[in-house]
Parts: sequence; C-alpha cells; structure tokens
Amino acid sequence: MTTAAEAHACMRSLPFADVVSITAGQGVMVLAPHPDDEVLGCGGLILETLRAGTTPSVVIVTDGSGSHPMSERFPPSVLKRLRAEEAREAVTRLGLPLSHLHFMDCRDTAAPHAGYELHQAVETIAGLVAATECRVILAPWQMDPHGDHLAVHRMAAEVARSSGLRHLSYPVWGWTLPDDRELGYLRISGSRLNIAHLMDRKRHALQAHATQLGRVIDDDPSGFVLTDEILDRFLQPFEVYLDNT
Repeated sequence: MTTAAEAHACMRSLPFADVVSITAGQGVMVLAPHPDDEVLGCGGLILETLRAGTTPSVVIVTDGSGSHPMSERFPPSVLKRLRAEEAREAVTRLGLPLSHLHFMDCRDTAAPHAGYELHQAVETIAGLVAATECRVILAPWQMDPHGDHLAVHRMAAEVARSSGLRHLSYPVWGWTLPDDRELGYLRISGSRLNIAHLMDRKRHALQAHATQLGRVIDDDPSGFVLTDEILDRFLQPFEVYLDNT
C-alpha cells in the first residue's frame, strides 16, 4: 500500500528531462479542470514547449463558476465570464496565442464522471485533438483529491485510448494529500521538468487569476482562496509528469 508521503517522495525524486524528451517533440494538449490549473500544473511546460518551437493547446474544462457560491456581486454567470478573462490573460502572459485556448464550459464542481455527459466531453476533446493534431494529452493525476480533477483524468484516459495518444498526468491537489493517506498500490514513473529559471514567469501568469488569490471577491468568506501555504506546495521549482501505463 502506497502512502501519500511515499508518493510525494517518489515524485520529488523522478529524473529530470527536458521538454522535448517529455513530449517526444510532439504536439501537446493540456486539459485543465479549472481556470488556473493550466498554470499551476503546466505553466513551465507551456513556456518550454513554446521556446522549443511547438505551440501547445490548452483546454479549460469547467467554467470556474463554483469557487464563490455565496457571492452576491459575483453570481455564477458573472464569475464564469471573469474567470475566462483571467485564463486568457494568464496564457497570454505565458506567450500562448489565444487561438490555442479552448473552453468547454462544463459546470464547475460537476464535471461528468460517467454516462452520456462524459461521452460528450470525450467527443469534444477528441474533436479538438483532431483539429490540433496533438499526440500527447496532459491531465491531472488520478489521485488529485477533487472530483473535477478526477473527471478530467478520466476524459484524458478515454481520449488517449480511443485516439492513440500518449497520456501524461500532472499533480496539483495531490500535493496537499496528508502523508498518511493510503493511495492503493501505485507505480510512479515519469519525469520532472526543471522550471527554476521560469518561476518568475509562472508566478506572473498565476497573478492573472486574481479571483482565486482573494483579490477580487470580498463578499463570500467561504469562497475559495489560493493561500500562500497552498501555493508553497504547488509552486515548486519543477513540474512532474507521470506516465499512465
């Protein structure tokens, strides 16, 4: 039985590889459950992929409207528009053309896990894959303790299976798992991407997601905020990309 502490230690000791080795120099699609996961999980890879001469695609799966459910000034319809604007600014700061950013608009906190809605989501992503000719799909780690992250992992696994893509996982909320949490029997393999030299740019891109940093919405004390403590776990000088075999 693998504990979270053991999984974290394994991920922190994975070998370093450059972005061309990680992606095999092929087109990449990043699936982000929410606006901000594209930066938190893959901001460095997006920067390095662009520097290597390949333009990745980013797909934001949910609309981000559920982060502040009690706000009167920012009801879901308003928050949805604002978070899309933040995502556009964030990827622009990373250097990604907006033509490579896509929104699926699944409802935040309700990304489909099964059934017809999951099938529809998979079909949408498969259509984007065909249009962009990507050969590598990135999505959250299956152990991320968030329902939307697990749903997007399942979407990526199904698209990879049906389209013959390579499927890599990146941890986000998985870094917050308590050390003694049992995760089943895991085989952790993959690579780390050194992004120490890119941390300022990654942080700059993340600043675009101001709603999630507690800088915009002040009428919902129960709303979500990326605290400094959480960010310390997420913003490490490397990103992890795990094989799915």
